[in-house]
Amino acid sequence: MNKILLIMLVATVATACGEKKAVAQIDKQTKQAPQKPNILFILVDDLGYADLSVMGSTYYETPNIDAIAKSGTVFVNGYSASTVCSPSRASLMNGQFTARHGMTQYEGGKTGEAWKNLNRHTKLLPPEYRHFLNPEDITFPEVLKDNGYATFFAGKWHLGGAEQHSLPTDHGFDVNQGGNESGGPNGGYFSPFKNPNLTNLEEEKGMPLALKLAKETSKFITNHKDSRFLAYLSFYEVHAPIQTTKEKWTKYRDKAEKMGIHENGFAMERVLPARKYQDNPVYAGLIEQVDDAVGIVMKTLKDLNLDKNTIVVFTSDNGGVTSGDNFSTNALDLRGGKGYQWEGGVKVPYFIYVPWMRQGGNKIEEAVSGVDFYPTLLDLVKVPQNNKHVIDGTSLKPLLEGGTIASRPLYWHYPHYGNQGGEPSSIIREGDWKLIYYWENHHAELYNLKDNIGETTDISSENPELASQMQTKLLNWLKEMNTQYAEVDPLWDEAAWKQKLIDNKTKLMPRLEKQRKEMLSPDWQPNKDWWGSETLISEKDGK
Repeated sequence: MNKILLIMLVATVATACGEKKAVAQIDKQTKQAPQKPNILFILVDDLGYADLSVMGSTYYETPNIDAIAKSGTVFVNGYSASTVCSPSRASLMNGQFTARHGMTQYEGGKTGEAWKNLNRHTKLLPPEYRHFLNPEDITFPEVLKDNGYATFFAGKWHLGGAEQHSLPTDHGFDVNQGGNESGGPNGGYFSPFKNPNLTNLEEEKGMPLALKLAKETSKFITNHKDSRFLAYLSFYEVHAPIQTTKEKWTKYRDKAEKMGIHENGFAMERVLPARKYQDNPVYAGLIEQVDDAVGIVMKTLKDLNLDKNTIVVFTSDNGGVTSGDNFSTNALDLRGGKGYQWEGGVKVPYFIYVPWMRQGGNKIEEAVSGVDFYPTLLDLVKVPQNNKHVIDGTSLKPLLEGGTIASRPLYWHYPHYGNQGGEPSSIIREGDWKLIYYWENHHAELYNLKDNIGETTDISSENPELASQMQTKLLNWLKEMNTQYAEVDPLWDEAAWKQKLIDNKTKLMPRLEKQRKEMLSPDWQPNKDWWGSETLISEKDGK
């Protein structure tokens, strides 16, 4: 056991997070753009729009992430390109909407008869989709690498693996720490990690995965402090299975009690129960682990005097998990969450900090998408796009500079059933208007998001001409993309489907309520060493 290294690590975390005060203090003065700007791209898995204190949560504590938002620009209508991870992550890499690049479902999601064999009893059979990032795509890391950037990836990839020759190192990254075909943290969130692309050191036993990824990212930044770099930190957190330390669980259990624990924590959505409140102490602790890790990396930039010439992006790949998986969070004013077609499924934290621009927490209302990061980052670092690659995104640099961009529609295409209760659908947003087209029965819902952010009232019947125009534009665009669609199961058992809905309400929801109350009880313990987080303590005590 290397106790000195352990003490140093604890000291680093304490310094980075000390009493949960933000370390990401950034100069707000407008300056001339540096000749060699770097990029730190931070992506959190399944982090909801309202899962940060800076975005309205009074339960979660995220001072280091908040500091990025308060120093940079917050796009309050920032969207992921999909309601689930792999499609959204592909769009971040290639700048294309999902209907164009074809990876419309998360890698591993079942289709056709294979889906039916899961006893989901749905009316439609989901279509086939691309299972890994297209090798012909020219990703933005590839463009940066071709222009002299050292490129680094850490964490969740989920865009193919070694078998498909689709690891991060196959798509423009020089270094890969932890990226593979897996969508979750194999082996859990505490070392030792069961990840073939991530090193395990004896002195790291019990270390949170987020801190491990931060450590590797900081090491790369330190080794490349004198050259241009792209550091892409892609957390596996806060994806299920959610895990945290006893200390963090205790902190947030006590906080939930102080805020007032509601008797009932779930309500039925159309298919599955959904969490009504932000009161999950394990999930809150996991979010804080991510914030601790962000603090460590931001401190590395500051200590190396790189915070003045490093662009920082912070976002999520889709909405937070209100239903399905671990039923972890609630989206506050938004309806739904990950996998859903409503705002809670696609609206995400979306921050860009450019150190030579005067920002200071600017808030921009313009609707933007994950496809926009590709052209924006290249524009900011003055690297030309490769004209051989088609992108759907638009550079947001004019908005960051106080200007405007041309109006345009945003599109989503998810012809699958989400594990979280979402329905096969396609979406178009133009201005304040959002239309959802459902593939089960070919009907549309229309919402004015300015007046009804919670999407509680479908006003398509009150605006038939507008709804028809938007639906036609959406369907014509999908036809241009030559995309795939779900098909009706000729042997669909409607009675079995209705029984499943009844079971979700009468059997699943009571079970979730019981689990929630157990997790919020003072004596709750998931296992003897808190998922391995107490490994070092147990060894020291001879246990």
